Amino acid sequence: MRSLFLVTLVVPDYDRAIAWYRGVLGFTLASDEPLGEGKRWVVMRPDATGGAGLLLAKASDADETAAIGNQTGGRVAFFLQTDDFAHDHALYRSRGVEFIEEPRHEDYGTVAVFKDAFGNFWDLIEHR
Repeated sequence: MRSLFLVTLVVPDYDRAIAWYRGVLGFTLASDEPLGEGKRWVVMRPDATGGAGLLLAKASDADETAAIGNQTGGRVAFFLQTDDFAHDHALYRSRGVEFIEEPRHEDYGTVAVFKDAFGNFWDLIEHR
């Protein structure tokens, strides 16, 4: 059996990213291990019980810094599934999350695009 379990997300600072994903989106800090030379193995998960997670990687040079917030060329990079869109949408808005569109109803479910603290685009989506 195979599954995708981590996706690397380049961030400017580990602690700032941990604080945002945990405090604003409610993610769980699954791992924070020192690797030496200022590097850390930092994994955030939307659900503490499993599923795919984000491996936060601190930008280490100019090219990586330039990619922060634009790792997919301006497209939605991440898809956060919820079973209660109205609740999570209202919660995130109350926490200052910038939604770049109003919720829309598609054949596949309810969705709205938001930006994280670093400029990456996300879909918040509740499937039908």
